[in-house]
Amino acid sequence: MIERDGIASENMVKAEFPTREELERPKAVIECYKRIPCNPCETSCPFDAITVGEDINDRPVIDFDKCTGCGICVFNCPGLAITVFQINDDEVLMKIPYEFHPLPEEGDDVHVVNRAGERITKGRVHKVQAGRRQNKTALIHLSVPADYLYDAITIEVIPFEE
Repeated sequence: MIERDGIASENMVKAEFPTREELERPKAVIECYKRIPCNPCETSCPFDAITVGEDINDRPVIDFDKCTGCGICVFNCPGLAITVFQINDDEVLMKIPYEFHPLPEEGDDVHVVNRAGERITKGRVHKVQAGRRQNKTALIHLSVPADYLYDAITIEVIPFEE
């Protein structure tokens, strides 16, 4: 329960996701569960897919019809609360925000963790986007088995070991 341990329940997580059909194309998923004064996701989206509204404390709402999964909002979210997901056959392609060093490298196997920080599966890094414009937040492109769509959220800092 999020109020007790800070971890979103499975129902809370699933409520933020688009349909599996919509996930055949990349879509941003915003896991911003509390009202806070924040709107960089809205102001950075070049497709007007994210709306916070007049009250900057409102939770952002994403229009999946407008979202292209470009990842610009991921770079701009100060709470690291946005991930891009796409279902591709038997795997999920993810774009996650990452602010640790050293950065993983393309081709690396990594430990994928859930929202409780527990290792749940192995992932493969496909691309690392990092640059001056991203304000020290890298965008890690990785794949994980499709069974972990609602559980996978980030990767461990330590290198992968079997």
